[in-house]
Amino acid sequence: MTRRTVQATGYDKASFSIDWDARRAICPDGAHSRYWTEGLDNNKRPAIRIRFATETCAPCPSRAQCTNSTRYGQQLTVRPQDQDAVLERVRAEQATEEWKTVYAIRSGVEGTIHQPVTAAGARRTRYTGLRKTALAHVLTATAVNLLRLDAWWTGQPLAPTRTSHLAALDLAA
Repeated sequence: MTRRTVQATGYDKASFSIDWDARRAICPDGAHSRYWTEGLDNNKRPAIRIRFATETCAPCPSRAQCTNSTRYGQQLTVRPQDQDAVLERVRAEQATEEWKTVYAIRSGVEGTIHQPVTAAGARRTRYTGLRKTALAHVLTATAVNLLRLDAWWTGQPLAPTRTSHLAALDLAA
């Protein structure tokens, strides 16, 4: 993906063809990249920085759709070929209804995990030792359960996007 936010009318990484063997990219207008630099990104992960020469991009009629830079040509940052292929496959899977159904379950779990983190500061333990940490987990879980019971008793929903399991049991009865 590009390092900047692409506008809805602009080109994204998928608009460019990457020739892994020749170590270059080809833009939608047919121009070839000049620079191919392998290294690490800001998070110390392997990355390839592909840049187009300024002389190539300056006269291009599609420049406004491609880059906001007034001094340089387009720049793409991609993962190495094997990682890039996996990322493309996973992104394509995310567009399917099956994936969205599975993710809906995960988002509920993430909300459940989020509550003790925000309500009780449970991201890190305050104690040293396994026994004290385990006790802290039990007390945090108890506190979250009490918060949920209070919300249920007062009729205040936990989240407007889903029905809690406790409320679903009440509806089934």
